[in-house]
Amino acid sequence: MLNQLILSLLLWIAVPDTTYPPEHSIDPIIVAIDSGSSSDLARYFDASISLNINGQQGDFSKSQAEIVLKDFFKKNPPLKFSLVFRSENNPSLSSYIGDYQSGKGIYKVFIKVNQQDTQIKVYSLGFVKV
Repeated sequence: MLNQLILSLLLWIAVPDTTYPPEHSIDPIIVAIDSGSSSDLARYFDASISLNINGQQGDFSKSQAEIVLKDFFKKNPPLKFSLVFRSENNPSLSSYIGDYQSGKGIYKVFIKVNQQDTQIKVYSLGFVKV
């Protein structure tokens, strides 16, 4: 009985959770922010996205938002990015808060995504200096 319990526990640890397919994961978005890649990040943008870059806010097309973020990442190269909060209660709408550290300061990052077909799309993104 104990051996079965241990084996079950080891299998539970060794087998990854496949509840959500990889395209439902926010991980590529986190990696894109952590590496300061506006082009990788833009792959996950909705057709229109609401941006807030330290108080300068507006609605942008996917390509316009990529240019704005490219400029932000150029001026504020990433040192580290980490998520500090996840709200994934609603399967079609999720929110995340992270800490973005650059040589010029620390920013709170606010990410809002929605589920579209089999992919997640960022519809709101904010970088606010702490």
